[in-house]
Amino acid sequence: MSKTWRPATQLVHGGTLRSQYGETSEAIYLTQGFVYDTSEAAEARFKGETDGFIYARYGSPTNDMFEKRMCALEGAEDARATASGMAAVTAAILCQLKSGDHIVAARALFGSCRWVVETLAPKYGIDFTLIDGRDLANWEKAITPKTKVFFLESPTNPTLEVIDIAGVAKLANQVGAKVVVDNVFATPLFQKPLELGAHIVVYSATKHIDGQGRCLGGVVLSDKEWIDENLHDYFRHTGPAMSPFNAWTLLKGIETLPLRVKQQTQNAAKIADFLAEQGKVAKVIYPGRKDHPQADIIAKQMTGGSTLVAFELKGGKEAAFALQNALDIVKISNNLGDSKSLITHPATTTHKNLTDEARAELGISPGTVRLSAGIEDTDDLIEDFARALSKVSA
Repeated sequence: MSKTWRPATQLVHGGTLRSQYGETSEAIYLTQGFVYDTSEAAEARFKGETDGFIYARYGSPTNDMFEKRMCALEGAEDARATASGMAAVTAAILCQLKSGDHIVAARALFGSCRWVVETLAPKYGIDFTLIDGRDLANWEKAITPKTKVFFLESPTNPTLEVIDIAGVAKLANQVGAKVVVDNVFATPLFQKPLELGAHIVVYSATKHIDGQGRCLGGVVLSDKEWIDENLHDYFRHTGPAMSPFNAWTLLKGIETLPLRVKQQTQNAAKIADFLAEQGKVAKVIYPGRKDHPQADIIAKQMTGGSTLVAFELKGGKEAAFALQNALDIVKISNNLGDSKSLITHPATTTHKNLTDEARAELGISPGTVRLSAGIEDTDDLIEDFARALSKVSA
């Protein structure tokens, strides 16, 4: 593989392994195990003296292709593909912590991510502090002698807050902590956390990487040393492995990632501008707009906007439900990054388990709605919103 290939080429050809049959499309290796020519060959494989696969829970040729392709895109040395995005998040955090350690996490997290930090980690004696991640001073104040991990999403789910990744990484390096970034909303095309100083990047491959609502998947990326010393044994023995069939499906999805994300981003930007002009909309948050609260940080660390739009309707939950129910093209779903435009009401779905106070802290009001723009015709989508807004009481 040429290191000079640009992303669109890497996503079609990166990491490809071909069998003796010279197949065009990557092969699916649906096998649990692998055989050895001799007992001595098996011994050498298990000792790590020879390269090769041992057991599908550890890896397979199909999974290996997906991992290498993601490394090429992300600029990472190594990766492990997981069964879901949450498997990736959980593995990336817990594999490097022990009882007595401390996590500092931005409070603006997906509901399940907060559960891992607030509920799961403390069961194993791991302490945490949740902060408003937009202010670097809050990260610095939260550091203790036991702090080992900084965890954040940027942009955040669902209100699209943006955190200064380079600034957080600088603080982490001062105390020997590792920065884990969930980069799902930016996609690896618009933001490179490792280049900004982060140590570990995680994705739910279920979202943009598949992009067509077909399968679950996740991936953890970092340098080879961190993978070998922290994630390798955790991954082998706890078994959050990705199915080879899902890896193959994701390889097919990733080939068209730049095409899909480009159209989705264009649609999201135009819909955000349209919604900002509507009297029934109280607020629009979109990373590509100049009125985004962290527009200066976005200009510094992102090369594109987002496929997501967050907006608030003046009529609260009743108005949000009326809008969603009146949409024709845009479908109600808690997923995102799909080729189809999807919309959800976070307060009653993805963030329903948070208290009213916690949702208010995150800027999630009863009228907050999150749109994941698809690849449909832009004018059709805007007309769909215009029709739906006409059904919403003023």
